Amino acid sequence: MRNIPRDVITICVRVTFMLLLLAPLAAWALYKPSRLVAPQWLGLVCVPDTVCVDDADRAGEAVTLYEGALAFVQANAGQLERRPRAAFCATESCFAAFGLDRSTAHTTLFGIIVGPRGWEPHYVRHELIHHLQMERLGFWKLGPIRRWRAPEWFLEGMAYALSEDPRPALPEPYQTHRLRFEEWYSSVGKERLWAAARDL
Repeated sequence: MRNIPRDVITICVRVTFMLLLLAPLAAWALYKPSRLVAPQWLGLVCVPDTVCVDDADRAGEAVTLYEGALAFVQANAGQLERRPRAAFCATESCFAAFGLDRSTAHTTLFGIIVGPRGWEPHYVRHELIHHLQMERLGFWKLGPIRRWRAPEWFLEGMAYALSEDPRPALPEPYQTHRLRFEEWYSSVGKERLWAAARDL
């Protein structure tokens, strides 16, 4: 086998090192929800570390929403393994900085992002249920493919039903998803929820 020149090895090591250094910056620029890792860079204030706001005057409101939703979800859907970070955006520009629009809230691998219209208990509960689904259905343990294989009627239907979304009728297909989940849930019960979900 031919020896590789020392200068070629040095160049390869340097290029690899530079790529490793640039990867977080590339993620920050290209996949905006990853900015939840360091929301302070966007000017958000975190109080405590799991609740971040772009309007410090509303920090107390955000913490109350988060803690209330967390207690509700853990009592009604199951215990979370970890408390996800949540960014509460009071402005559209904050929400857009995470790459989101036309949504009230969104759950990502990095945590939860709440938009200006999402400052309601049922929206925060909805997103925490999605976080719990990722934990229970193996998102981090088996990779994202397992979560994406779960039926949408289950993922969205559960989030709408168990968050106690007050709207009597949701836009389709979410109303159908909620009704299908409620029918399924009544047949399996709370105690068997997660065991039955893994078999879907």
